[in-house]
Amino acid sequence: MTTPRRALIVVDVQQEYVDGILQVQHPDREASLTNVTRVMDLAAARDLPVVVVQHQLPEGAPVFAEGSPSWELHPDIASRVQPGHKRVTKDKSSVFAGTDVAAWLAAQGVDTITIVGFMTNNCDIATAAAAEELGLAAEVLSDATGAIHLANEAGKVSAEQLHDTLLVLLQSNFAAVATTDAWIDAVESGQALVKSDLGTSAMQGRAAFAG
Repeated sequence: MTTPRRALIVVDVQQEYVDGILQVQHPDREASLTNVTRVMDLAAARDLPVVVVQHQLPEGAPVFAEGSPSWELHPDIASRVQPGHKRVTKDKSSVFAGTDVAAWLAAQGVDTITIVGFMTNNCDIATAAAAEELGLAAEVLSDATGAIHLANEAGKVSAEQLHDTLLVLLQSNFAAVATTDAWIDAVESGQALVKSDLGTSAMQGRAAFAG
């Protein structure tokens, strides 16, 4: 197995997710933020390409309005941004939609993206799914991401249920899911993370729920 050519994608680690309408509920926000900073520090030490993303909507929007407190990067992230990092704003879920991120990654020779940040249930899963079409392997760090409680006409789901379910879904096809500690070990040893596949996950699922 060849060593992955990784890039770190830091997705929307903005103040909105800390104290706004979209406040992350699971896992613990502070723990997730700490893990994002750990990942950014290792990326800096290993000279990995880094993309720092901010969701941005027009002035007056209820969330992520350009220049508003909601739009600002969390201070622990802002303090780690370096001149060589790719900075990008987006107005859709995937970091690839309407941006030049895919072209920039290709220019860096990247074949694997590591996704951290918010939210598991929106921008993270959209980015991981979009990576497939671009021929990029994806990794999602389970404890450096997070979800929110949701309720609408279709029903309701807790942030914990949503986060955990989406991680199982991602691991079954779209991305290798791992903890921050496991990712750090993989980077330091030059290894790829293990990802399942839909067939294997289906067989294991049948066995898990048999009877």
